[in-house]
Amino acid sequence: MLQVAVIGAGVFGRNHIRLYRELPGVHLAAIVDPAVHFEDTPTFSTVEALLASGLHIDCASVCVPTSAHAQVASQLLQAGIDCLIEKPFAASLAEAEQVLNLAEQHGRIVQIGHLERFNPAVTATLPILTRPMFFESHRLSIFTPRSLDVDVVLDLMIHDLDVVLTMVNSPVTEVRAVGLPVLSPKVDIANVRLEFATGCVANFTASRVSTERVRKLRFFQPHQYVSLDFARQDLLVIDVADAAAAAAAMASSPLQHPSTGLALRKLPVENGEPLKLEIESFLASVQTRQQPRVTGQQGKAALELALQINQMIAQHASRAGLK
Repeated sequence: MLQVAVIGAGVFGRNHIRLYRELPGVHLAAIVDPAVHFEDTPTFSTVEALLASGLHIDCASVCVPTSAHAQVASQLLQAGIDCLIEKPFAASLAEAEQVLNLAEQHGRIVQIGHLERFNPAVTATLPILTRPMFFESHRLSIFTPRSLDVDVVLDLMIHDLDVVLTMVNSPVTEVRAVGLPVLSPKVDIANVRLEFATGCVANFTASRVSTERVRKLRFFQPHQYVSLDFARQDLLVIDVADAAAAAAAMASSPLQHPSTGLALRKLPVENGEPLKLEIESFLASVQTRQQPRVTGQQGKAALELALQINQMIAQHASRAGLK
């Protein structure tokens, strides 16, 4: 039975705690948080105290604020503990590189918590990818005081950056971005345009000051439009078929428009809790020593792009006289 620890028992850390308590083959052996105490689980105020206790820990979820990711993960890795690090990977590329080097030195697993990669709608999309050429992403959230240690790009948009980087699998060649602080000192709303070496273009909008919650990704590829709803875990595909294919498709679906040659279909999606799927995948990597689905290098790539976007936002603000 794997012995696990959760470092940081805030809003998201408590979800990790809940799932580790529910999953078979896992024992929640320790929680580290200076502000809370759990009667049914050994609780420590610091990682140092946990390591000094002599408790055996196989792996841990790092759910502390981003500024402490590298420090906490480094301590755990040096103690031989595999890490699931919440996104964003770290506060800087140098810190991310430090963690990756330690993981390699100590032969440890590092998985980055880009949980939308485990969203069943994303999983169902990957097999139908051909050559995506245009993405439109919207991730809007109502304002909360959570995660105000980072801006909206590192807080929300980074989910979609990671998903699109995975789907396009091509270097980014151009970044254009604009963003504004609204209710916090950091950027709360941002719009970004990326171009990739393949010619694919992706537009992203992220806001944490919206009046509604929206988590959608749409993209076009040759002869096909795909609409993905992260929250509802829905996947809609519209095929633009030739006449013979359109006729065959019309025979099997009532949602046809024969005059336009468009064939609408909902792909089957096996619903599930993305965080649970993410943690199960992490635990499987710990047990098998296989590379995790979201590697440290992929987490670093998403972080690098997010930081580049923030640089472009700062440059735009300076040109526009917003600073």
